[in-house]
Amino acid sequence: MKFPIALQPFTIREEMSQDYVGSLEKVAAIGYTGIELGLPPEGMTVAEQKELLTRLGLQVIGTHCSLEQLTNDLDSITDYLHEVGGKYVALSHHFDSREAVLEAAQAFNRIGENCAKQGVTFLYHNHNWEFTQFDGEYALDILLRETDPSFVKMELDTYWVKRAGLDPAAYLRKLQDRCPLLHIKDMEPGEEQFFAEVGEGILNFADIFQAAEKVGTEWLVVEQDQSRRSPLESIAISYNNLKKMGAIKE
Repeated sequence: MKFPIALQPFTIREEMSQDYVGSLEKVAAIGYTGIELGLPPEGMTVAEQKELLTRLGLQVIGTHCSLEQLTNDLDSITDYLHEVGGKYVALSHHFDSREAVLEAAQAFNRIGENCAKQGVTFLYHNHNWEFTQFDGEYALDILLRETDPSFVKMELDTYWVKRAGLDPAAYLRKLQDRCPLLHIKDMEPGEEQFFAEVGEGILNFADIFQAAEKVGTEWLVVEQDQSRRSPLESIAISYNNLKKMGAIKE
């Protein structure tokens, strides 16, 4: 059960805004080989960004976008991904009713099909609110049932599944061939349920990795929304713990 390891740089958003190049250099120095990344900052072209990433041995695996971007400006997203060699585009959304889930499912099917035509795979990224129940059914279960598995796949987030009170590995096992990217983050013990570095909290990653291998997950993506340490220290701890667990494909 070994996987290539990527970073979602939301974790180091402050550092990236202050020193884009230096932050990416530190990510690569820790050992990460993949990154979920969007367009470069002002003053840097995509070609220059790609040159930097190539020098650092960092592969863009995908990017996160808004529903509006995916609906109105899909070409520029897919053009970017083709240029940097990424193939996934992920979206998060919020549902306040069963009807909203059903409407979103139709929109996601259209977007997913359009992405597929352009050689890109559309992923849905969950938080904990998708485990709100409508008529006794989780919003995420409705969404998965009402979307076409060939066009709408998942980027499941282990922390948010746990935060919703479910077992991340058990939920992942329901996503056969439907979860190419897995966001891994841990949770501190205690009532606050604060974010923890991978391997420092209460999640059973041995079970999660076994499930990920079974369902065909391609990349593990480290993300930590907030940290009690410096974020760069946090992502190093997560990476080193993954190494100790024997989860990293060298």
